[in-house]
Amino acid sequence: MIDRENALKLLAENGATPSLLQHARASEAVMRALAARFDEDVEIWGLTGLLHDLDFPETAENPARHGLDSADMLQGQLPDDALQAIRAHNGEMNGCEPGTRFDYALRCGETVTGLISAAALMRPAGYEGMETKSIRKKMKDKAFAHNVCRANIRQCENAGLELDEFLGLAIRAMAEMKE
Repeated sequence: MIDRENALKLLAENGATPSLLQHARASEAVMRALAARFDEDVEIWGLTGLLHDLDFPETAENPARHGLDSADMLQGQLPDDALQAIRAHNGEMNGCEPGTRFDYALRCGETVTGLISAAALMRPAGYEGMETKSIRKKMKDKAFAHNVCRANIRQCENAGLELDEFLGLAIRAMAEMKE
């Protein structure tokens, strides 16, 4: 299995921009927190979050391949359930629908990072003191971070968490990320 250091090298080798790397790290943090909450393998879930968009520099113009190519590139380096979660995180575009807790956790976990990051940019204190209710309010504002799919975030319930618990967990995970 790939380790974190080599995962970061792989991202760099495949053209990850600073913003994509920030998203990958935020997704990793949320996935690690979700794994701990569900008593799953924190390392595997974290690496899955970190690497889920590995193919994005190549598939940005071909969303029907996004997730599928990442899984192909990571064959033999992550377990099959992690590869399936990577495929399913973009199921609406590539036809690989989510079915497991892991699949839904990655879909909602990587999506919520955009909403929380945008909210942090709007606040003088960033993540510090951010509350679940403020993110819930931002979810209702369709103009705020308009490209973030709120339906994917709500799929946290398919993973086994109520929305408020999920948002709180994600906020804490992102606030605790090491720079």
